[in-house]
Amino acid sequence: MSLFSNLLNLHSGNKPREDFFTEIVAYFLSLNNDILLDWLKHHSIISDDNYSSIKISTQQEHKGIESHTEDSRFDIVVELSNGLSTDVIFIESKIGAKDGNNALKKYAEILSNLSNVRHRILIYITRDYDPKEEIKQYDCDPKPAIKEYCLELSPKINFFQLRWYQFYSFLKERASDILAQEILIFMRKNGMSHINQFSSVDLLTMVNYNKTLNLMESTLNNEVQDKFKLAFGGVSNGAASMTQWKWSSRYIIYTKFSGNNFWCGLGYFNLNPDNFTEYPYLGICLEVSPGFVERPKIIESMHKVINDKPNIWTPENLTILPAWSAIFYRKSLREFLSHENQLSAIKDFFLESIDELKNIQRYFNFPWKGVSTEEATEIEKKEDPDNLSSSIGGIESVVNLSK
Repeated sequence: MSLFSNLLNLHSGNKPREDFFTEIVAYFLSLNNDILLDWLKHHSIISDDNYSSIKISTQQEHKGIESHTEDSRFDIVVELSNGLSTDVIFIESKIGAKDGNNALKKYAEILSNLSNVRHRILIYITRDYDPKEEIKQYDCDPKPAIKEYCLELSPKINFFQLRWYQFYSFLKERASDILAQEILIFMRKNGMSHINQFSSVDLLTMVNYNKTLNLMESTLNNEVQDKFKLAFGGVSNGAASMTQWKWSSRYIIYTKFSGNNFWCGLGYFNLNPDNFTEYPYLGICLEVSPGFVERPKIIESMHKVINDKPNIWTPENLTILPAWSAIFYRKSLREFLSHENQLSAIKDFFLESIDELKNIQRYFNFPWKGVSTEEATEIEKKEDPDNLSSSIGGIESVVNLSK
């Protein structure tokens, strides 16, 4: 039994797993400064531990610099002082999600602009493999022992990329109290202890990959895709859907209503669950970006939908804080396993999902006007195909938002 997993399960609605784990780890390190310093030295992030003051804070908000469109919030900030100078470390933690909005670049720029700081360090620690190739364009000539981790973003910033399984192995050798043991249990339960080895499940996935893909494709093609296109405009192509699977653990067709700010997607979500007891879900999603000028009105309309149909639509991050916000009409894949013809039942639910999204259009005070796939393709050629959100992602077709 995992204490932290049980506490997280008490949270209603969408479970804030990354923030929850961030708070746990930060609290543990604040009580065990020796382990914090040993961990930093273990990865050659710091060279000594001659610090008289160590301060750790979480979810620290920082005003963006002039070129940023929004403020930033750091998972963990560590300030190390020896009385004469201060070193500052920003730690960005990811368990399932990825850095989809170039947040690391913004964090590095903010870190670079801090005053009265000796060493500026940015750590990106993830559960899954998420190489930051774009950062490698910066000149770097680190010491050979740390070349795997360290990239020099600028003369002022050191960037270190780590994996959570490395922290798990490090902590396992030093877990002498009940808090550390509970952290290790939580990490195992959430797939954060895995080393770089193929498991039997991985091999099973390899040999069944094409079969799974064909099954999903068959439920989203033909009448489902035609109905989606008729209702909301052109749809994404196969290559775009595969990108969604790779970066966002979903296989969907999708379209946008206003640039990269407001769109919907239909298909399979949560294709990379954290444990074997968790199932993917399928259905339709409507999402709005944190910086969209129409966001307040859209959020207000989403709240009305949830209030009127609480047992039908599921909210995600419907807050006033900057975040990707969405509502879902969905079911667990598990609900379809008892059907004799599962694919037919899934296709019927997709068609039902399209109708349900059309039904709630009346809650929004602007029309959704679709364009043809040909028009969408021409617009798409003029846009950056890699400009994806952290939740719904890149769109291969466009719909205009009329006021």
